[in-house]
Amino acid sequence: MLLIKGAHVVDPQVGLDEVTDVAINGPLVAQVADSIEPMEGCEVIDGSGKYLIPGLVDIHVHFRDPGYEYKETIATGSRAAAVGGFTDVAPMPNTDPVVDTGEGVRYQLAKGEEAGLVHIRPIGACTKGEKGEQLAEIGDMVHEGACLFSDDGHGVQSAGMLRTVMDYVRQFDKAVACHCEVSSLSNHGQVNEGTCSTRLGLAGWPAAGEEVEIARDIELCRLTGCALHICHISTAHGAELVRQAKAEGLPVTAEVCPHHLFLCEDDIDDTYNTNLKMNPPLRTAEDAAALREALLDGTIDCVVTDHAPHAQHEKECEFEIAPFGVVGLETSLPLMLTKMVATGEMSWQRLVESMCVNPRKVARLEPVRVEAGSVADLTLVDPAVKFTVAPELFAGKQHNSAFLGAELEGRATDTFVAGKHVLADCKLS
Repeated sequence: MLLIKGAHVVDPQVGLDEVTDVAINGPLVAQVADSIEPMEGCEVIDGSGKYLIPGLVDIHVHFRDPGYEYKETIATGSRAAAVGGFTDVAPMPNTDPVVDTGEGVRYQLAKGEEAGLVHIRPIGACTKGEKGEQLAEIGDMVHEGACLFSDDGHGVQSAGMLRTVMDYVRQFDKAVACHCEVSSLSNHGQVNEGTCSTRLGLAGWPAAGEEVEIARDIELCRLTGCALHICHISTAHGAELVRQAKAEGLPVTAEVCPHHLFLCEDDIDDTYNTNLKMNPPLRTAEDAAALREALLDGTIDCVVTDHAPHAQHEKECEFEIAPFGVVGLETSLPLMLTKMVATGEMSWQRLVESMCVNPRKVARLEPVRVEAGSVADLTLVDPAVKFTVAPELFAGKQHNSAFLGAELEGRATDTFVAGKHVLADCKLS
């Protein structure tokens, strides 16, 4: 049995925002009360000055397993997730082979069980091999436990193919998570088209390459009634399209990454730092400000990382040939705490909604609440701890972070997964 004493518990699902004690027995929350006396043999954790929230959930990660294990594995990705305070992570299917069958889903679940740290929630491909030509084995993957469907890494270019996918996925009450990118507009793009591409002499990637497909996919959502989730939104107009769709009552949700919230094209200077190369690219400062506002007003539902590890030698090369992507599991919560909560822009309640509650809703996962009888997937956060983002912070295989050198305040100190204390005082069990 575990007893967390004196933490400030925040869970808007049950109206909690106060200092209280929480007891965990086995995989479940046993009791939530003002004062709980420890039983004999009970492990007591001092939560004074800390916040206890439902476990963080990231519905957009790349664990590279199978096929690219030199970059990351489900085991090493699980370590990064636990250190970041995440209890649930959903790996994208663009592996080798692509996760487009029930067997692929079973493989990822088995690897997650073997790692024994966090819940792995596989995302299945929409089309076979993510080629956009034939429907993947949607029903089989649902049966085996896929939580979402996506051809992430690129957009489904054929509107007719995506319509077929959405018609099929809707039958299972699942969402299609769309990487919105018109390849004929974004091909060869390296950075945001405009001042940045001109200044650096790099091929431009227009915002329209994302926005045109967001608009198309919203129309397909209206046509099919299938839940649509917009991946890693990066532009102000893209957010406005989502806002309009929600006002219409369409089943549209959206996510945003910390790097698109807190960085912009101006951060890419003449050192050509490849850790600032991601897909979609960093946009303008005005776009970043609009995304922060959209997150606060509920237009954007979730914060995700798009955790995309690459080996050091892959990033240490010319900007044009370096792969897109950055890691983010260990820095996501600290960035949100430092850049939005500590500044007073974001409440703890909204933080919990966007990093704990809403991602579960989008992925159709069972709710986790800080109340008796709920599964004990919990995150204990120290908002006062200060640290510098350095390679040794990262528990996965890679450290290709866009925020190396940043001074941050606040991080997860303890992570509980089905009652198991997987991260204790910032150390993995």
